[in-house]
Amino acid sequence: MKRRRGAAGDGPPEEAGQGDLFGGVLAPLPVQAPASKEPAAQATLPGKTPASAKPPELAAEASTLLPSLPGAPPRAARSVLSVGELTRQLKETIESRYPRVIVRGEVSGFRGANARGHLYFSLKDVEASIDAKLWASQAARMRFALRDGLEVVAEGSVDVYAPQGRYSLIVQKLEPVGEGALALAFEQLKERLAAEGLIGSRRIRPPRPLPFLPRRIGVVTSRTGAALQDFLRVLSSRHPRMSVLVCDARVQGEGSAAEVARAIARLGRTDVDVIVVTRGGGSVEDLWTFNEEAVARAIHASPVPVVSAIGHEIDFTISDFVADYRAPTPSAAAERLAPVLSDLELTLDTHAARLRQAAERRLLELRERQGHLAGRLVDPRRRLGQERLHLSEQLEEMMRALRPALRMKREGLRGLQERLQRARPQARLGEQRAHLLQLSARLQEALRQGVASRRAELAKGRLGLERSSPTLRVAAERARVAAGRARLLALQAQALSESQARFQRLAAQLDALSPLKVMSRGYAVTFRKSDGAVVRSISDVQPGTLLGIKFANNGARTLGSCEEVEATVTAVKGPTDC
Repeated sequence: MKRRRGAAGDGPPEEAGQGDLFGGVLAPLPVQAPASKEPAAQATLPGKTPASAKPPELAAEASTLLPSLPGAPPRAARSVLSVGELTRQLKETIESRYPRVIVRGEVSGFRGANARGHLYFSLKDVEASIDAKLWASQAARMRFALRDGLEVVAEGSVDVYAPQGRYSLIVQKLEPVGEGALALAFEQLKERLAAEGLIGSRRIRPPRPLPFLPRRIGVVTSRTGAALQDFLRVLSSRHPRMSVLVCDARVQGEGSAAEVARAIARLGRTDVDVIVVTRGGGSVEDLWTFNEEAVARAIHASPVPVVSAIGHEIDFTISDFVADYRAPTPSAAAERLAPVLSDLELTLDTHAARLRQAAERRLLELRERQGHLAGRLVDPRRRLGQERLHLSEQLEEMMRALRPALRMKREGLRGLQERLQRARPQARLGEQRAHLLQLSARLQEALRQGVASRRAELAKGRLGLERSSPTLRVAAERARVAAGRARLLALQAQALSESQARFQRLAAQLDALSPLKVMSRGYAVTFRKSDGAVVRSISDVQPGTLLGIKFANNGARTLGSCEEVEATVTAVKGPTDC
């Protein structure tokens, strides 16, 4: 018996012409005699010379694929390529011919970055479509976001994926058509920040006012840049006593946006009253650090007002829109934040003189008013004598009015006392007191008898309740339930133990009788593929019968999970000694 193996490339091609490696159609050769019904074809590449002018190795390879022409000398046997060999030749030819291409097309089928950050999409036009791949390392450097329908120019190389026989474009550089990548990225970030309320008319937080005279100014810029020198020069000329805290950060190049964002956050944790983000002029690429999203969000998150002084007056960045105030140049930012010290001193002197004059004038007015009021003020001793005289007169009038009324009240009180003496209420009060004492004694006796009877009834009821109490019965039933439960648990444990022992014995017997046990020692099961019957003797097979052989390796648990080998019976021998 031998293992059955499939063959690839059986039979010659049936079409008259074959395609070249780049999609061209091979033109058929003119036939000298109509005796042969099978047409002949010759491969011609676009822009190449005919097959007769090809190098000898390509002519020899082409001759193996063409049928023999009448009258031609005999040729060697044809060469049959496997799928892998053909794909490998296509891959080598295409990738060597197209190491760098520039393709223009429309983005289609883009669904965002995958888990590893790679971008997969298609480039298409009205005639064709090609798959494109952009690796994560290149995608991280893109300044704009891809979307379906965006027309772009892609630069890269053509790659052939052999396992699936597909070709694709490996993109190294991607630019939008009609507008620069930086301009598109600028507009996309601007729209996204406006939608979140960081810029525009729908800002979540309106621009904060700048302090008139900040105690300390924080500056985020390069320590060696000209912008810092201009800012400090103007600041020193206007207000030399102004305190400045500089946080050094790169303002251009890879990683500069993160440094600027960290510098803004660091100054926000200090005692500065305002932060100035500045740098000198330059191209759009030089100023791109201040168009990064990280810088914009750091400016928005700053706890103090932020002034953006980037480039020249004609330069606009995302930081200008997010900041609380935009200065056209670093010098203009210094002029806005630092008033002229001499002007301040002159203003203070002027206000001090005006305040002194106003205070003196007010003091004179108050002194004049005091003199006027002092002339209108009467001697208090004279006023006190007048008030005492008036008070004595009022007291005399009150006494004259109260004497008749007091006399009448005294006469009425004397008459009531006489009537009370005639009625002698002390005798009636003694009688009522004796009657109340009698009633109190009767009430106490009745209460004593009622309490005694109630206590007797309560004692009788308690005795009856104790006689019929269910406590003893409950205790007895609990003891009986506990005994039954213990017995039930013991029986359950015994039954479980017996069932487990019986299960283990049956499992051991089943394992001993399992054919997999025998097959794991090096034996195999052979069966016919036609009907699935097990082969037990040579009479069950014929030469040419397709067999299946199962091996129980790698810990197979069922016959279906065993490894299987297909074989074909080539010969049958008679019985021999095993």
